[in-house]
Amino acid sequence: MFALTNKPEMGARFYSALIHLSADHARGVDGMKVIQHMAGVLVETYLSFEDPDEAMQASFKKLAHLLGSHPAEGMLAPYALPPAHIIDFETERGRLAARVFFEEWMDCNFELHDLMLTVFQYVIVGWEDMGVPRAETFRLLMECVKKCMAYELAAQELCDVSIDTKVSQKGWSGGDCIAALCGVAGRRLAVSLGSSEMSEGLFRGSEIPDTLDRVVHTMTQEAVRLGVPAGSDWRFGLAANDTPINAPVHLIRELEPSCLRFFRAIDLSEAYDQAIACAKAAGRMIAVTSGGELPEIEPAIAKPLAMSAITESYKHVCLDFEMVSY
Repeated sequence: MFALTNKPEMGARFYSALIHLSADHARGVDGMKVIQHMAGVLVETYLSFEDPDEAMQASFKKLAHLLGSHPAEGMLAPYALPPAHIIDFETERGRLAARVFFEEWMDCNFELHDLMLTVFQYVIVGWEDMGVPRAETFRLLMECVKKCMAYELAAQELCDVSIDTKVSQKGWSGGDCIAALCGVAGRRLAVSLGSSEMSEGLFRGSEIPDTLDRVVHTMTQEAVRLGVPAGSDWRFGLAANDTPINAPVHLIRELEPSCLRFFRAIDLSEAYDQAIACAKAAGRMIAVTSGGELPEIEPAIAKPLAMSAITESYKHVCLDFEMVSY
């Protein structure tokens, strides 16, 4: 039995931090945010084990035992979960909170995982007293955990694929990898929107549609989390609206099949989820190539390169849809 950490005090602090992180002065505690933050905490815990997927499955079984309930079955309602970019943002906040507590934890990770499950059990059971069935909350938590885990694994794997197969075997540069990942992200986003929105003149001058801006935000936040200076130079030098579209088509064609094979392997089938995963991987690649004292690419160059690739690729697919519609 490990007794190096004051577990009741740590559990109370963790619960307080979880609620505070999800609270809004005007609207109170956002239950969906709490679920996403819990999911991020669990994923950060799983990643500390040798086999994260096995840890995740064992964790679900243990939480089911603690709750005395299985997750709700059947198809989720279309809007039961927030959009992918929101899930990534909020679960990352949960992961950050978990890392703060990891620094103070002096026992083994199994003990920390058990403490977190106990806290989550009390949260879920407490919500049931307010009319939210524990089986439904459990199902939403599981779905958010799976999404968060998929985005993290995709970011790791797609960067590894780019480096191991394209840099080592094809002679790609770091800039090529950034452009390819951003290009696939822009293309998957455009595919996710379908043709109905493509031919409505979404680009006016230097404006970027909200949908693309959300994917770009996922990319920039991942890069900044890993040490890339935030700044305001991400869009510096983007092409004007009246210039020919210049998407990195040949790089996309080289990398996208590998991305899609991996997405099938982890059952990430929605195109918008795939766009977020690729954007996250692109942000990580930016940090890899432009970090350190002697970066391969200066951040001031890598950032607009990434922005240009994702924007031009999105526009390229928009143009294809528009031509087909005519």
